[in-house]
Amino acid sequence: MIHKSPWKGFGLTTALAASSEIERSAPVMSLLICVFILCSAGEVAGVLTGGSMKDRPLPVQSLCAQLVQPTGYPCSEHAVQTKDGYLLALQRVSSPTVNLGSQPGPPVLLLHGLFMAGDAWFLDNTEQSLGFILADQGFDVWVGNVRGTRWSHGHTTLSEKSKAFWDWSWQELAQYDLAEMIHYIYTMTNTKTFVVGHSQGTIMALAAFTQPEIVEMVEAAALLCPISYLEHVSAQFVLRMVNMHLDQVILAMGIHQLNFRSNFGVYLINSVCEGHFDCNDLLSSITVDKTAALTTHALTTILDMSLIHHPQKIYTICFKVIRAGTFAKYDYGMWRNLKHYGQVNPPRFDLNSIPKSLPIWMGYGGSDALADLTDFNHTLKELPSKPELLYLENYGHIDFLLSVTAKEDVYNNMIKFFRSQRKSSCSAGLCNI
Repeated sequence: MIHKSPWKGFGLTTALAASSEIERSAPVMSLLICVFILCSAGEVAGVLTGGSMKDRPLPVQSLCAQLVQPTGYPCSEHAVQTKDGYLLALQRVSSPTVNLGSQPGPPVLLLHGLFMAGDAWFLDNTEQSLGFILADQGFDVWVGNVRGTRWSHGHTTLSEKSKAFWDWSWQELAQYDLAEMIHYIYTMTNTKTFVVGHSQGTIMALAAFTQPEIVEMVEAAALLCPISYLEHVSAQFVLRMVNMHLDQVILAMGIHQLNFRSNFGVYLINSVCEGHFDCNDLLSSITVDKTAALTTHALTTILDMSLIHHPQKIYTICFKVIRAGTFAKYDYGMWRNLKHYGQVNPPRFDLNSIPKSLPIWMGYGGSDALADLTDFNHTLKELPSKPELLYLENYGHIDFLLSVTAKEDVYNNMIKFFRSQRKSSCSAGLCNI
């Protein structure tokens, strides 16, 4: 069944005004909404040095305390330090009802998409959010938060206000953030990890899986709305920004992070929309016109999540990927490419180098204006293996995360895939439970 888009009538200006009103009346609003409006919610006092936070007092403002523990699910905070000094937050979630004795279930790492953080997996109730569903199915759930997101903890030396702090793109997320998360989980559990990514999380995963030392610690991967190539993006709002060369405008102005809740951010988005399409239908233009139904909580939350900080480099590489139709590292320009890479053009991520032995499951939709079917098939052709596929004609980009029917449509199929892979590994004597 095709449902009318729930995004109609929700514009950026409307959302900003609404968030200001919510901040003034927080005591009577949902805890979920408050979490996403407070941009500083992820800041934790003190400087962390990396490693587990298991034995430290739980921060008052943490994903566990704000979003998971109030539902009754056990949750612990962990911190991981990357090789370039960023302090990432990991949350470990288990079920309050599933008794696994002293041995936890197989670990699974959840990787959020662009403009999001680890809370993306807990936006709805416990029966509809993937983070809770996996825990109830006996998995040892680990929630990743990349650098610069609300729940991570900054940098060992750099201030979040400095340009250097925001000088990174997808390749650092794959080569440093994801690599350290997987290594940390492997060290803590002594077993390979299942990896689940959505949108940007799939870009990170595909890029990281080209590195053999990372793949050795991965049991299997499930990719929701997988992205590598973006040549055929059809979302009008995104194409408008690309055609305006908005990334170059931001770069020329010396802006190293973009906050869509700032006055400049509001002006920028309105200038993109003006005369081309209705800003009051902003999220429909980013996703699709036909989506599965979403809950009110999820809708309100996703509106606010699209208004957080992100580095200028992410926009630059995203738009260049769209223009060039390539899946490559950051393009510094000819001369700086020679300095960084030893060649004129940035190196491509070679998807053909992902081991054929790595089991991959992919869920994709026929109404996804960001992960277009043509680009998706391009990715498939470059992979040496044949992933297990789930195609849903009426699903758009956000539906895989927030549809009220995602458990029946998507998650049950994905969990079945994980169980079959775990069974195969254990039968071969390659698992420790």
